[in-house]
Amino acid sequence: MASEGRVTHEPDAQRYVLRIGNEIVSVVDYRVNGDRVSMTRTYTNPSYRGQGHAATVVAFAVDDVEAAGRTVVPMCWYVAQWFDEHPERAALLAH
Repeated sequence: MASEGRVTHEPDAQRYVLRIGNEIVSVVDYRVNGDRVSMTRTYTNPSYRGQGHAATVVAFAVDDVEAAGRTVVPMCWYVAQWFDEHPERAALLAH
């Protein structure tokens, strides 16, 4: 798993971003639909793939959505896979 970098929420851009230094490493884009947050795309810079960065930013995003009292609609395959790998978080999935 990735242990370096800093994840931030950029609500004006509707995304969560993991940076190492000033470089964007991984991003989760989303759209808010009432009490649901549709996570629409996950992207990791190719030179950083396979190091757990996407999982780090998705976990941060899911925690943030939970803290806001919302649920997640996984619109991209990676977020859906993340929930498959973390069944303990399934209560956060929108029904």
